[in-house]
Amino acid sequence: MSALHASHLVVGGGPAGLAAVRTLLQADADVLWIDNQATAGGQIWRGGPQAQDAHARRVAARLPHWLDHPRLRYLPAHMAVGVTPDGGILAQAPAGGPLRALHGEHTLLALGARELHVPVPGWELPGVTGAGGLQALVKGGWPVTGQRVMLAGSGPLLLATAKTLQEAGARLQGIAELHRWQDLALFASRLDASQWRQALALRWQLRGVPYRTGVQVLRVLGQDRVEGVRLGDGEREWDEPCEALGLGFGLIPNSELAAMRGCETGPDGHIRVDAQLRTSVPGVHAAGECTGIGGMRKAWIEGELAALAMLGSPAPSALRRAHGRALRFADRLARHFGPTPAQWARCTPDVRVCRCEGIRLRELQAWPSWREAKLQTRCGMGACQGRICGPITQQLLGWPEAHPQRGVRFPLQPLPIGSLLDAD
Repeated sequence: MSALHASHLVVGGGPAGLAAVRTLLQADADVLWIDNQATAGGQIWRGGPQAQDAHARRVAARLPHWLDHPRLRYLPAHMAVGVTPDGGILAQAPAGGPLRALHGEHTLLALGARELHVPVPGWELPGVTGAGGLQALVKGGWPVTGQRVMLAGSGPLLLATAKTLQEAGARLQGIAELHRWQDLALFASRLDASQWRQALALRWQLRGVPYRTGVQVLRVLGQDRVEGVRLGDGEREWDEPCEALGLGFGLIPNSELAAMRGCETGPDGHIRVDAQLRTSVPGVHAAGECTGIGGMRKAWIEGELAALAMLGSPAPSALRRAHGRALRFADRLARHFGPTPAQWARCTPDVRVCRCEGIRLRELQAWPSWREAKLQTRCGMGACQGRICGPITQQLLGWPEAHPQRGVRFPLQPLPIGSLLDAD
């Protein structure tokens, strides 16, 4: 097993990681930067930030310069899978290559987030994905030109995904938002001027797409694959035909690596940090969606703040104020969006909770704990390793130990046998 050392180790290539690396390199710091994607940008800028807003295009223009910086060692397509006994990060090289032990005097975890899934009857049919997953597929080249696509769930991610689909030539059948227009109006009333401009521009681009509020997802329709979705607003029910369906109910912080490193996490899985983005483990900082869901602006600001703290430099007061605004926006996101109890109730006993192993809710209700359910049904033992079904069972069955941050162990991701032997 090879080992690499640097004064500053950054894990993650999304907006938080990008901002941190830029700030560190501007200070001529020694940086080791790893990301599991082949190109920097994370989920939000998958496919290249040049395709996004003006800020992202400016980042894209400077990215080649940063990657050529003599003080940077950039390791793309390296998957963090564990930690070393002395607190380093274990990463697997591309294409099943050897494990590498990465060490930094200061470490920044910019781990991002993943989607929260809320099961409904039929959600396991081919053609049904998370809204963010659908967006990532399209950015990665999945052809949707001419396909009828529906989006349903809750939150701004639905609109962002709709924009991506529209630009890719999909036939958007509509967007079904779970929360009522009064909640959305209250949320919108507290946006700042730049957020208002962005929201209005996005809504104008999607002006021809039906947008309904106060709508639940009742069930997915189809036999061998998705053929439509049944929706309801409390007064009536109707079916919307589609060939692809994106369900989005919010995000969950990726903090398994932090938990393995010993960092304290909150009830929803976010990494707890102080005002300098320091975790409970000395020398380890965290930034971005893994510290709480708040969008690209929060992630970028926290990447800068964390890098300044790692350098021992004071943060400008303007940046502090911007962070405060970003945190308030994150709080409003949590309060105004996400699944409701009524939507969770659509997961009836016959609904498959664990899609990897095909386990239904009624098969899990017979067991008192996550551990017993795993032993008896294999729930959580498939390819996702509980990242999808764990939070679902935590919500539906009250199993706190089902959360993926609880009891994490090596490896965090499936590895070839050769790599496991190499780890020994």
